[in-house]
Amino acid sequence: MCNLYRMRAATQEIGQLFGARVTDGLNAPGEIYPGYPGLVVAEGDVRQMTWGLPLHMTGKQGQKLKPKPVNNAREDKLHTPFWRDSFAKRRCLIPVSEWAEAEGAKGQMTRTWYAMPGGEPFAVGGLWRPTAEWGNAYAMVMVDGCEQMADVHDRMPVLLTRETWATWTDGTPEEAFALCRTWAGDLMVDRTAERWAKAR
Repeated sequence: MCNLYRMRAATQEIGQLFGARVTDGLNAPGEIYPGYPGLVVAEGDVRQMTWGLPLHMTGKQGQKLKPKPVNNAREDKLHTPFWRDSFAKRRCLIPVSEWAEAEGAKGQMTRTWYAMPGGEPFAVGGLWRPTAEWGNAYAMVMVDGCEQMADVHDRMPVLLTRETWATWTDGTPEEAFALCRTWAGDLMVDRTAERWAKAR
């Protein structure tokens, strides 16, 4: 599952690329982690939201714990109560330059980055909803991983071509679900020596 991605383009560039309205004051870091702000395209606007929908958990003594951000939605779970309403009514596009997976032995994991050939920003299929805890929050939709990442992880984000953006955001749930498939094109793979758990 994806727990880190980058967006290198500026907010205005994202607006131009996706044909979306941009308001002043939007700000997101270049590297996005669960529980932190990122930019999405929803309802024709570039919006700042928190990456991860809050999941409420209870401790061993029954005490309420701090909500956990659930930042990935498996496509085979989209019809469960946690995701169903958001997938049916509030799908969004997540602008991404590249995403990372952890590779290597535990405690020594490094970052392996995946991107589109040419390095251009692309869209990942997402969904969102308003939350009482963090305001508007979003999650990436995940499918089975492609062959190029088989030795690193068995899941990957839903990658959308430009021709499918409108179907994802405005089509029926059935039409959008049909786009939840493993990427069949090429990817750029960059195996780095960057430590996975470096300081944020």
